[in-house]
Amino acid sequence: MSTILFSHPSCLAHDTGWGHPECADRLRAVLRALEAEDFHYLERAEAPPATREQLIRVHAPDYVDWVLSKVPSVGHNRFHLDSDTVISAGSGEAALHAAGAVIAAVDTVLTGGAYSAFCAVRPPGHHAEPDHAMGFCLFNNVAVGAQHARAAHGLKRVAVVDFDVHHGNGTQSAFQDDPDLFYASTHQAPLYPGTGNAGETGVADNIVNAPLPPGADGPAFRQCFSEHIFPALEAFKPELLLISAGFDGHALDPLANMRLTEQDYRWVTAELARIARKHCRAGIVSTLEGGYDLFALSSSVAAHVATLMVN
Repeated sequence: MSTILFSHPSCLAHDTGWGHPECADRLRAVLRALEAEDFHYLERAEAPPATREQLIRVHAPDYVDWVLSKVPSVGHNRFHLDSDTVISAGSGEAALHAAGAVIAAVDTVLTGGAYSAFCAVRPPGHHAEPDHAMGFCLFNNVAVGAQHARAAHGLKRVAVVDFDVHHGNGTQSAFQDDPDLFYASTHQAPLYPGTGNAGETGVADNIVNAPLPPGADGPAFRQCFSEHIFPALEAFKPELLLISAGFDGHALDPLANMRLTEQDYRWVTAELARIARKHCRAGIVSTLEGGYDLFALSSSVAAHVATLMVN
């Protein structure tokens, strides 16, 4: 079965300002990479916006309203939600379409329109807590997609696996008290945001954190997944698997100190696809999180999506 790409032009209009690492050039580089001949058969669709009802399955209603109320109305004005998280006139639409992409991808995969999906969107989402923004993230795209799968499709057990180099504190916060939601993360520690130690296990061991030290390479990353994350994911037996796909663990990335390569992302994608085929009612929905070296990001996304297409 096919793989489908969801994106939206509004995601390029989220203007974080000169020198900010989470910039529109990241998404341009990803989309250029996915125009290569290898992706001729990659289906493409425009992401719809998420609704307020869909967002408040994860986020406090007052928080959703506050974020959207702070979006500047015109021009090049920007507003800082925190020291790292900036919004501009285009950020509201970008954030709604980023969450909407994951929702549409879940719908497509669960109704048989494709076996897997990749959401090439920004702003990213996994640091967004239910009631506040942080770490470049406004709404938690992957958590919104997980709750949509339950509300709209009747799924019970949904898993998110996160291989961004930074811990997805927002996703963990949204999942940790629900035994039917599973979150697993491998990430560099110590590093922003300072959460994600191995002792954080959730209400029913439904949270699995497998931190890696600075300088960890591909063999350490693969061992971490094989010994900690894959066994827990298999035991959970998800009906749907979502991926927070951050590529800032790459050796070239400027915001961290791990030493992963494109082959490591290809390997983990293939292994997650294998587990999804074994347990899930449907396939995989993956969404872009971090990755700040443009060459490493685009080549790693290409490896990830190409692997989804053949698995």
